[in-house]
Amino acid sequence: MTSKPSIGTRPTRPKPGERRLQILQTLAAMLQEPGTDRVTTAALAGRLQVSEAALYRHFASKAQMFEGLIDFIESTIFGLINQITTQQADGLRQTSNICQMLLGFAEKNPGMSRVLVGDAIVVEDDRLQNRINQLVDRLEATFRQCLRTAIAQGRLPPEADVGARASLVLACVQGKWLRFVKGGFKHSPTAGFDAQFPLLIS
Repeated sequence: MTSKPSIGTRPTRPKPGERRLQILQTLAAMLQEPGTDRVTTAALAGRLQVSEAALYRHFASKAQMFEGLIDFIESTIFGLINQITTQQADGLRQTSNICQMLLGFAEKNPGMSRVLVGDAIVVEDDRLQNRINQLVDRLEATFRQCLRTAIAQGRLPPEADVGARASLVLACVQGKWLRFVKGGFKHSPTAGFDAQFPLLIS
């Protein structure tokens, strides 16, 4: 039989890794709140009911907190892309499924969609935007590879301009992300995509 804690026992403090995750989850949640242009460390600390100094015991700066969010976005997105390309051999279906995943990720994670479009990091450290730019470049390279596969499979004509198509597909995804963010998360990024995709690669 488990004994009950005695009156006055202090609650167990979260482990360092748990606190870091809690900080990032709270930051992402605050980014999706209406009217939130910028999340300050003071507001973040207040939401967590800790001091700002406590935040800096886990992250050297606010920029490092955003880097933590970008790390999560990258590992999640490219992990899912790897699953899609492993399980689906058809190059066009790979392209479509990756687009659907990217749009669905933004829809399920509105705060992180603000990071993806640069809206949440516009006044932060320049290296954060560079990280997002690198992520976007990797996505475009992924689309090019999927479309090359489609050409090899005869799903696209041999003369198809892979670079132009990949750029157009990516621009569609980014445009839907941006409309979702700028519209206050009211416009579903996945809405209408099934009908739009054939037009992108035609």
